[in-house]
Amino acid sequence: MMSSHATPIQESRPVTPPLNSAGSPRSPLSTESLHPPPCRHRDRSPSPMRGYLIPSPLPTRRTRTCSATARASEGPSFHGVCKCFSRSKGHGFITPADGGKDIFVHISDIEGEYVPMEGDEVTYKLCSIPPKHEKVQAVEVTITHLKPGTKHETWAGRVVSS
Repeated sequence: MMSSHATPIQESRPVTPPLNSAGSPRSPLSTESLHPPPCRHRDRSPSPMRGYLIPSPLPTRRTRTCSATARASEGPSFHGVCKCFSRSKGHGFITPADGGKDIFVHISDIEGEYVPMEGDEVTYKLCSIPPKHEKVQAVEVTITHLKPGTKHETWAGRVVSS
């Protein structure tokens, strides 16, 4: 016969005692230890670009929209002279043949084998720069005449005399 009284099952598992060490989060010695530790600032290596990490507003070939690229391709071609170009900085300026303000050119918009140098004659198309579309930049830039008497560098790093 079964008894109507249930007998509890006793387990023989060991019980872990509470931690009493001073550094334990479960055993506060005072109310001050209940507060989280102050944040430590992580040391970062000094970077020359620190403080300049805002995204560029200039659309490169990679970030330009398809519609902006199509509008630029359909537009007229212009002639000008390379005023300056820095391969390390990745941009330069073109002086339009008809005068006017210098036009920005990004390294991703240079067509052809050679890195532009001061005095090279170029053709280009224009693309407006967002967000206000008040300024323009040169796209589809092609060197038409290398400046005579100068050494030109190819994108692969080979130096060629012109």
